Amino acid sequence: MRKNAKLTKTICKRIKKYRHTIGMTQEDLAEKVGVSRVYIGYVEQGRNSPSLEILEKIAKSLKVRIGDLIE
Repeated sequence: MRKNAKLTKTICKRIKKYRHTIGMTQEDLAEKVGVSRVYIGYVEQGRNSPSLEILEKIAKSLKVRIGDLIE
């Protein structure tokens, strides 16, 4: 597995984990970030990789640091 693919998989799992932890739906997160629910679903499935700007908005919406999503 490529290093980037592994990082993407890690980010996807953590976004979903943090979202579930605070009881937020994909729809709620999408609204806060300014993207579609489908896009958030694709990010969580690893089908799309969020840009740094979107990742920052996701982290802020989940009340975590970007580092919490990628480390």
